[in-house]
Amino acid sequence: MHVKQIMSSPVITIELDDNLTVVGEKFLNTKFHHLLVVENNKLFGVVSDRDLLKAISPKIGTAAEKVNDVATLNKKVHQIMTRRPICIQQEQSVHDAIALFLDNNISCIPVVDSSNIPVGIISWRDILKTIKKPTQK
Repeated sequence: MHVKQIMSSPVITIELDDNLTVVGEKFLNTKFHHLLVVENNKLFGVVSDRDLLKAISPKIGTAAEKVNDVATLNKKVHQIMTRRPICIQQEQSVHDAIALFLDNNISCIPVVDSSNIPVGIISWRDILKTIKKPTQK
C-alpha cells in the first residue's frame, strides 16, 4: 500500500511569519494536530498543537493574564516550528512511513512531491486506522 492511499489531503498550511494567533485559529478550525509551514509553496517546517501550547502563556484567557502573556501570541511560526522535517513521497510504501515513525520518534510525516511542495500529511493514527480490523459482533 502506498502513502497516497492513506494520507490526509489537502493539507493545512501556514506561513513562516504568521503569528501564533493565526496558528491557534487554524488548530481550532481544523481536525489536525500539525500544520505545515511553507514559503512560496515549499515546505520549511511543521508546527504541532503541542508546540503552540508550549510557546504561549498558560495565563491567556484567565484573570491572571497580563500584557506580556498576551504578547506571546505575537511570536512568529518560524520561532517555534520544527525545521527541516522528515518527509516522504506519496509513491513510497506505508512500510516506509512506519520505519520513519519508529526510527525518528515523530508523530507526523509531511508528504511532498519532488519539488518539496506538500501534497499531504500522514500520522501514526492514519496507519492505525488502516490496519484496524472491523469489530466482529
